[in-house]
Amino acid sequence: MANSIVVNNLCVKRDGNPIILDLSFEIRKGSIAGILGPSGSGKTTIFRAIVGVQEITSGKITVLGKPAGSKDLRNRIGYLTQSASIYADLTVSENLRYFSKILGTSEISVDEIIDLVDLGKNIKQLASTLSGGERARLALATALLGKPDVIILDEPTVGLDPLLRIELWKVFRLLGEQGKTLLLSSHSMDEADLCDSLVLLREGKILAQGSPAQLKSETGETQMESVFISLVKKP
Repeated sequence: MANSIVVNNLCVKRDGNPIILDLSFEIRKGSIAGILGPSGSGKTTIFRAIVGVQEITSGKITVLGKPAGSKDLRNRIGYLTQSASIYADLTVSENLRYFSKILGTSEISVDEIIDLVDLGKNIKQLASTLSGGERARLALATALLGKPDVIILDEPTVGLDPLLRIELWKVFRLLGEQGKTLLLSSHSMDEADLCDSLVLLREGKILAQGSPAQLKSETGETQMESVFISLVKKP
């Protein structure tokens, strides 16, 4: 199966300090991949590099066969940042239709996405009055406008209660079944088992990568948190 994202020997420095150190990994088309690691490990920097808004020091990134940041990729990548890109003084419908006009998507696409993220009952509600889970789903909806092939999600479930996480993961899995490639970050190891593949990160370096089952087998651990700890302590 073809890879949607290929990262080769990525290095990023900021003010002369290394942030990302010689990272290489591949994300299979139609899969849900996770980059997991503690805060400050470089997850957001990697995502920005993949989207094409982060200056890299060296290395190469291709997305859907094209160099990261290529003009042809603008409508093929959806990017959900940690800070929700929504306007608090607009309704759910107004937010989505505003971003839809910028991207040049159809009204039908907006309606489909509202149904997908289950915000139909909230379409006339101001974003400022939405619950945390509803705001998360609205932010996700904006990233899905234009029906991108690759969806980058930076900490999409942070701050949400377990039930809301489950609901969002149902949407993620449905998108994967539709052939979309999802790459998400988290510092929560309990979400690792929900991914098809993982890149475990610490201080800008890859500790390990593979499927959850592979990583558990290699370390002899049964929980992903224990897998991570085992890898950190490995000489």
